[in-house]
Amino acid sequence: ALALPLTWIEQQLAESGLSIEQLVRSGNQQQAVDQVSISNSIGSLRFLGTMDWREFVEAMSVVERTLRTDPGAAYAVMDFASRDRYRHVIEKVAKAGGLAEEEVASRTIELAQAGAIRHGAEDQTAHVGYYLIDRGLADLERITLARLPLAAGLRRGLGRGPLLLYLGAITLLTGLMAGGMMAAARAEGLAAWALAPLAILALLATSQLAVALVNWLATLLASPHPLPRMDFSTGIPPQSRALVVIPTLLTSARNLDSLVEALEVRFLANRDANLHFGLLTDFGDAPQQILAEDAPLLELARERIDALNAQYAGGSNDVFFLFHRPRRWNPHDRIWMGYERKRGKLADVNALLREGNREGFSLVVGATAVLADVRYVITLDTDTHLPRDAAHQLVGTMAHPLNRPVYDAALGRVRAGYGILQPRVSVSLSGTRQSRYARLHGGESGIDPYTRAVSDVYQDAFQEGSFIGKGIYDVDAFEQSLKGRFPENRILSHDLLEGCYARSGLLSDVQVYEEYPARYGADVNRRHRWIRGDWQLAGWLLPRVPGPDGRRLNNPLSALSRWKLFDNLRRSLVPAALTSLLLLGWTLFSSGWLWTLAVLGVLLIPPMLSALLGLLRKPDDMRPGQHLAATAQAVGQRVIQTGFALAILPHEAFYSLDAILRTFGRLLVTRQRLLEWNPSGDQERLSRSDLAASFQAMWFAPVLATGTAITLVAANPAALLVAGPFLVLWLASPAISTTGMATPTTATLPMP
Repeated sequence: ALALPLTWIEQQLAESGLSIEQLVRSGNQQQAVDQVSISNSIGSLRFLGTMDWREFVEAMSVVERTLRTDPGAAYAVMDFASRDRYRHVIEKVAKAGGLAEEEVASRTIELAQAGAIRHGAEDQTAHVGYYLIDRGLADLERITLARLPLAAGLRRGLGRGPLLLYLGAITLLTGLMAGGMMAAARAEGLAAWALAPLAILALLATSQLAVALVNWLATLLASPHPLPRMDFSTGIPPQSRALVVIPTLLTSARNLDSLVEALEVRFLANRDANLHFGLLTDFGDAPQQILAEDAPLLELARERIDALNAQYAGGSNDVFFLFHRPRRWNPHDRIWMGYERKRGKLADVNALLREGNREGFSLVVGATAVLADVRYVITLDTDTHLPRDAAHQLVGTMAHPLNRPVYDAALGRVRAGYGILQPRVSVSLSGTRQSRYARLHGGESGIDPYTRAVSDVYQDAFQEGSFIGKGIYDVDAFEQSLKGRFPENRILSHDLLEGCYARSGLLSDVQVYEEYPARYGADVNRRHRWIRGDWQLAGWLLPRVPGPDGRRLNNPLSALSRWKLFDNLRRSLVPAALTSLLLLGWTLFSSGWLWTLAVLGVLLIPPMLSALLGLLRKPDDMRPGQHLAATAQAVGQRVIQTGFALAILPHEAFYSLDAILRTFGRLLVTRQRLLEWNPSGDQERLSRSDLAASFQAMWFAPVLATGTAITLVAANPAALLVAGPFLVLWLASPAISTTGMATPTTATLPMP
């Protein structure tokens, strides 16, 4: 069968003057050429894959070479993302001014050189970034005759008074919604004497929705930018030496072993010759200064720290330290305790770093001579995990010229740059697996100055964040802003106040992790403490604030800082306002549908808008079915969260009012227990999770539900139709918070 085709092929080749041998030889040559070509192509692809295109592009860029002549000598040692951001601004200004990018870069260098001549090479104005992403951008646009697009100009104009715009929008929305509710109340014939208290409740409730909506819109409209950063990935320079400290309590040998192990893990993830790690410890409160178990525990702590230094220091400067303080007598509470708790710890370690003053400590382990050069302190909570290389990112951002704090002696606070930088705080994977409660709330994002900082309207709109106790601070700026400012035995929630004085910024691209409470009872305990601490700061809303030795000082806080303090107080009153509106709506009006829907709107509208936005923003690498399934899961979680919030609403109102009233009593009457505080770990361990304990702690909700049901049966039976589901939830809330949020097995709670 093959003979005929072969004969035909030979005939065709003969007519062409070729033979089969020649054809084969030619084919082999072509195959060899193809093999060489393919080999070259593969080699080229490998070269392209391994080549650092960032270095190639920057090496070819005239703009890059120009900006590297930065008089402040900072541009060349910034990380790539920061340099790239600068170059994009050059591109936009050049387009708006009709100039070449090289010309705009040269004008920027000229402005920086003039700034260096006027103020010195260390000043912010000597750095090119001041004229590209900071207040000097207007100067660059002026000399380049840049004409901003209409939208950009409008955004720039609105940005000149962001706080007025922000608070104005909140006030307007609050007034409109509360006014509508009051108009409905008058239409139903509510007595005049009841309008005033109802108006206050309506303002508190609608303010929660208004703040949530404005925050949501602000994070959509504002253009967030990561703070510029120096590139310390190859090592922190000696002039930026930093100390990582863990303020904590020494309670037992087991507790100490856990602390030392966690300290070692943080070190192994962030090894650097100019980065040191220390435990900053107190003993627990006691009726006497020294207990029998103190000395053995302290000696064990010394041994553990010495062992770490023997293993890792390698004969150079010590890496690990222990700073332990003795108990001091508190005459107000008549107890022996660590002086001023965590705030006192940080003050004592700052005194050691800057003055060599060790009087605040009964034991210091480690050779402290090297600590005199420490410029920054990274403070973490006991359960805070410091991921790999997070420390050099924190230090690198803090060391950038535009982020360096500028202290204003006349104002008594940092007015520019940042004395504190707060990283993004997320819940660890192990934390979300502890229980359904942790899983339900641990992944919740948004604006929460207590626990998490993800997309922060304060940073995006005002270039200023909120300090929540985990971050890095400049020792000198911290001391200048805070030393000798506050009265003793008064400041419990010190983090936010410190951030207001030293000016805190948010690092949304640097992340640390911490555990979320596994049980509702433990979460309530810490929130109760936070509310007490917030109300103890109410005096800082006034023109004159409490100072040391009973003196009153002029309030140096900005309007934004005072709003942050006020917003915490407002938020603590919202649960009581929502609960009261439900009760009044059911008892004073025929059906109560309007007031019930209003409360549901306050709780449901913000998460549903976020879910809708998530639905509209489908990632490019996700199939539509996957995106819809993920959105449905997110909506389901939001609904469960709202249901849980409704169930615990009376208890939340109860413990919030309890914390507020306790604070007033202690501030105005007893002057005692203002620093009452228990570590989160102790609260988690001591809080009971059985049903009996839950009913004992949450008795108010079932009692309120029962009393409301009896009242409605007697006075307004028609309202039971709408009130019934809420009353059932309140009646069952202790069981829901216990059994519904219990620690699951691996079968009932899959890995996220």
